[in-house]
Amino acid sequence: MRTILATLALVPSLAVCAAAQPPQRVVNISMEDQFKTRHETGTMRGDVVVLVYAERKGGEASQELGRRLHVHFHPTASTASAPDWGRQPVIGLAGWPAGVRVPDVRVIAVASLPEIPKALQPVARAQLRKDSPFVPVWLDFEGRLEHAYGIVPGTPNIVLINPQGEVHAVLSGHVDDLKMRELVATIDALRLQARPDQRTAAVPTGLAR
Repeated sequence: MRTILATLALVPSLAVCAAAQPPQRVVNISMEDQFKTRHETGTMRGDVVVLVYAERKGGEASQELGRRLHVHFHPTASTASAPDWGRQPVIGLAGWPAGVRVPDVRVIAVASLPEIPKALQPVARAQLRKDSPFVPVWLDFEGRLEHAYGIVPGTPNIVLINPQGEVHAVLSGHVDDLKMRELVATIDALRLQARPDQRTAAVPTGLAR
Protein backbone atom coordinates (compact mmCIF):
# COMPACT_ATOMS: atom_id res chain seq x y z
CA MET A 1 0.00 0.00 0.00
CA ARG A 2 2.89 2.39 0.54
CA THR A 3 3.64 2.19 -3.15
CA ILE A 4 0.08 3.22 -3.88
CA LEU A 5 0.38 6.21 -1.58
CA ALA A 6 3.67 7.31 -3.00
CA THR A 7 2.92 6.62 -6.65
CA LEU A 8 -0.73 7.58 -6.94
CA ALA A 9 -0.91 9.95 -3.98
CA LEU A 10 -4.35 8.68 -3.06
CA VAL A 11 -5.86 6.31 -0.51
CA PRO A 12 -8.21 7.04 2.34
CA SER A 13 -7.97 6.92 6.05
CA LEU A 14 -10.06 7.03 9.18
CA ALA A 15 -10.63 8.79 12.42
CA VAL A 16 -12.61 9.88 15.36
CA CYS A 17 -12.92 13.64 15.73
CA ALA A 18 -16.21 14.01 13.99
CA ALA A 19 -18.19 16.76 12.43
CA ALA A 20 -21.94 16.92 13.00
CA GLN A 21 -23.49 13.48 12.87
CA PRO A 22 -25.81 12.84 9.91
CA PRO A 23 -29.38 11.72 10.58
CA GLN A 24 -29.77 7.95 10.61
CA ARG A 25 -30.91 6.67 7.24
CA VAL A 26 -30.61 3.42 5.35
CA VAL A 27 -27.93 3.60 2.68
CA ASN A 28 -26.60 1.36 -0.04
CA ILE A 29 -23.08 2.46 -0.95
CA SER A 30 -21.83 0.70 -4.08
CA MET A 31 -18.35 0.74 -5.66
CA GLU A 32 -15.97 -1.44 -7.63
CA ASP A 33 -12.65 -2.67 -6.24
CA GLN A 34 -9.28 -2.98 -7.98
CA PHE A 35 -10.41 -6.27 -9.57
CA LYS A 36 -13.52 -4.56 -11.07
CA THR A 37 -15.74 -6.53 -8.69
CA ARG A 38 -18.77 -4.51 -7.57
CA HIS A 39 -19.64 -4.40 -3.86
CA GLU A 40 -22.68 -2.98 -2.06
CA THR A 41 -23.15 -2.26 1.62
CA GLY A 42 -26.80 -3.24 1.11
CA THR A 43 -25.71 -6.89 0.80
CA MET A 44 -24.04 -6.67 4.23
CA ARG A 45 -27.19 -6.11 6.30
CA GLY A 46 -26.92 -7.87 9.63
CA ASP A 47 -23.24 -6.92 9.99
CA VAL A 48 -21.51 -3.72 11.08
CA VAL A 49 -19.77 -2.02 8.16
CA VAL A 50 -16.77 0.25 8.76
CA LEU A 51 -15.77 2.23 5.67
CA VAL A 52 -12.28 3.68 6.12
CA TYR A 53 -11.27 6.44 3.71
CA ALA A 54 -8.78 9.34 3.41
CA GLU A 55 -6.81 11.55 1.09
CA ARG A 56 -3.17 10.77 0.38
CA LYS A 57 -1.62 12.26 3.54
CA GLY A 58 -3.91 10.19 5.74
CA GLY A 59 -3.35 6.98 3.84
CA GLU A 60 -0.81 5.28 6.09
CA ALA A 61 -2.76 6.10 9.26
CA SER A 62 -5.91 4.83 7.59
CA GLN A 63 -4.25 1.60 6.53
CA GLU A 64 -2.94 0.98 10.05
CA LEU A 65 -6.30 1.73 11.67
CA GLY A 66 -8.12 -0.59 9.30
CA ARG A 67 -5.62 -3.34 10.03
CA ARG A 68 -5.98 -2.87 13.80
CA LEU A 69 -9.77 -2.98 13.63
CA HIS A 70 -9.83 -6.06 11.42
CA VAL A 71 -7.37 -7.97 13.62
CA HIS A 72 -9.22 -6.95 16.80
CA PHE A 73 -12.48 -8.44 15.55
CA HIS A 74 -10.80 -11.30 13.63
CA PRO A 75 -7.83 -12.26 15.87
CA THR A 76 -6.73 -15.24 13.77
CA ALA A 77 -5.96 -12.81 10.93
CA SER A 78 -2.73 -11.90 12.75
CA THR A 79 -1.27 -15.31 11.82
CA ALA A 80 -3.21 -16.02 8.62
CA SER A 81 -1.65 -16.07 5.18
CA ALA A 82 -2.21 -13.06 2.92
CA PRO A 83 -4.91 -14.77 0.80
CA ASP A 84 -6.83 -15.81 3.94
CA TRP A 85 -6.34 -12.59 5.94
CA GLY A 86 -9.75 -11.21 5.07
CA ARG A 87 -11.65 -14.47 5.54
CA GLN A 88 -11.08 -15.11 9.24
CA PRO A 89 -14.00 -15.68 11.66
CA VAL A 90 -15.28 -12.82 13.79
CA ILE A 91 -15.02 -12.95 17.59
CA GLY A 92 -18.16 -13.83 19.50
CA LEU A 93 -20.34 -11.73 21.78
CA ALA A 94 -20.94 -12.50 25.44
CA GLY A 95 -24.41 -13.93 26.01
CA TRP A 96 -25.11 -14.40 22.31
CA PRO A 97 -27.70 -17.18 21.68
CA ALA A 98 -26.24 -20.53 20.66
CA GLY A 99 -26.84 -21.49 17.06
CA VAL A 100 -27.52 -17.91 15.92
CA ARG A 101 -25.15 -16.27 13.47
CA VAL A 102 -22.89 -13.68 15.13
CA PRO A 103 -22.80 -10.31 13.30
CA ASP A 104 -19.54 -9.74 11.49
CA VAL A 105 -17.51 -6.51 11.36
CA ARG A 106 -16.70 -5.59 7.76
CA VAL A 107 -13.74 -3.21 7.77
CA ILE A 108 -13.47 -1.90 4.22
CA ALA A 109 -10.66 0.19 2.77
CA VAL A 110 -11.94 2.82 0.34
CA ALA A 111 -9.47 4.70 -1.85
CA SER A 112 -10.76 8.23 -2.45
CA LEU A 113 -9.50 9.06 -5.93
CA PRO A 114 -11.50 11.97 -7.37
CA GLU A 115 -8.35 13.61 -8.76
CA ILE A 116 -7.57 10.64 -11.02
CA PRO A 117 -8.75 11.37 -14.59
CA LYS A 118 -10.80 8.65 -16.25
CA ALA A 119 -8.02 7.88 -18.72
CA LEU A 120 -5.68 6.99 -15.85
CA GLN A 121 -8.14 4.96 -13.79
CA PRO A 122 -6.91 1.65 -15.31
CA VAL A 123 -3.40 2.59 -14.16
CA ALA A 124 -4.69 3.17 -10.63
CA ARG A 125 -6.47 -0.19 -10.65
CA ALA A 126 -3.34 -1.97 -11.88
CA GLN A 127 -1.21 -0.36 -9.17
CA LEU A 128 -3.70 -1.34 -6.47
CA ARG A 129 -3.84 -4.92 -7.77
CA LYS A 130 -0.06 -5.02 -7.45
CA ASP A 131 0.06 -3.49 -3.98
CA SER A 132 -3.04 -5.26 -2.60
CA PRO A 133 -3.31 -8.54 -4.54
CA PHE A 134 -5.71 -10.23 -2.10
CA VAL A 135 -7.56 -7.63 0.00
CA PRO A 136 -10.23 -5.71 -1.97
CA VAL A 137 -9.94 -1.93 -1.95
CA TRP A 138 -13.04 -0.03 -3.01
CA LEU A 139 -12.26 2.70 -5.53
CA ASP A 140 -14.09 6.00 -5.06
CA PHE A 141 -13.18 7.74 -8.31
CA GLU A 142 -16.14 10.12 -7.95
CA GLY A 143 -15.31 11.22 -4.39
CA ARG A 144 -18.75 10.09 -3.25
CA LEU A 145 -17.84 9.56 0.41
CA GLU A 146 -16.05 12.90 0.58
CA HIS A 147 -19.03 14.71 -0.94
CA ALA A 148 -21.62 12.92 1.20
CA TYR A 149 -19.82 12.82 4.54
CA GLY A 150 -16.85 15.16 4.28
CA ILE A 151 -13.18 14.42 4.70
CA VAL A 152 -10.51 15.70 7.09
CA PRO A 153 -7.11 15.83 5.33
CA GLY A 154 -4.18 14.02 6.90
CA THR A 155 -6.26 11.76 9.14
CA PRO A 156 -8.43 8.64 8.86
CA ASN A 157 -12.16 9.10 8.15
CA ILE A 158 -14.88 6.56 8.96
CA VAL A 159 -18.48 5.96 7.95
CA LEU A 160 -19.95 3.53 10.49
CA ILE A 161 -23.03 1.61 9.31
CA ASN A 162 -25.15 -0.41 11.75
CA PRO A 163 -26.63 -3.87 11.07
CA GLN A 164 -29.89 -2.27 9.90
CA GLY A 165 -27.99 -0.53 7.10
CA GLU A 166 -28.22 2.94 8.65
CA VAL A 167 -25.37 5.42 8.94
CA HIS A 168 -24.67 5.48 12.67
CA ALA A 169 -21.72 7.90 12.77
CA VAL A 170 -19.18 9.74 10.66
CA LEU A 171 -15.80 10.08 12.36
CA SER A 172 -12.52 11.77 11.54
CA GLY A 173 -9.22 12.24 13.34
CA HIS A 174 -6.35 10.43 15.01
CA VAL A 175 -7.45 7.29 16.85
CA ASP A 176 -5.44 6.88 20.03
CA ASP A 177 -5.84 3.96 22.45
CA LEU A 178 -8.78 5.56 24.28
CA LYS A 179 -10.66 6.37 21.08
CA MET A 180 -9.91 2.88 19.79
CA ARG A 181 -11.55 1.38 22.88
CA GLU A 182 -14.56 3.67 22.43
CA LEU A 183 -14.85 2.74 18.76
CA VAL A 184 -14.60 -0.98 19.47
CA ALA A 185 -17.20 -0.71 22.25
CA THR A 186 -19.58 1.16 19.94
CA ILE A 187 -19.16 -1.46 17.20
CA ASP A 188 -19.92 -4.27 19.68
CA ALA A 189 -22.98 -2.38 20.94
CA LEU A 190 -24.19 -2.10 17.33
CA ARG A 191 -23.61 -5.82 16.82
CA LEU A 192 -25.75 -6.55 19.87
CA GLN A 193 -28.61 -4.63 18.25
CA ALA A 194 -28.87 -7.46 15.72
CA ARG A 195 -29.70 -10.01 18.43
CA PRO A 196 -33.03 -11.56 17.39
CA ASP A 197 -34.56 -11.83 20.86
CA GLN A 198 -33.98 -8.27 21.99
CA ARG A 199 -33.29 -4.72 20.85
CA THR A 200 -30.77 -2.70 22.80
CA ALA A 201 -31.09 0.99 23.59
CA ALA A 202 -29.79 3.53 21.11
CA VAL A 203 -26.01 3.54 20.84
CA PRO A 204 -24.38 6.95 21.39
CA THR A 205 -22.69 8.47 18.34
CA GLY A 206 -20.39 10.86 20.22
CA LEU A 207 -17.31 8.68 20.37
CA ALA A 208 -14.84 11.52 20.71
CA ARG A 209 -15.46 15.07 19.64
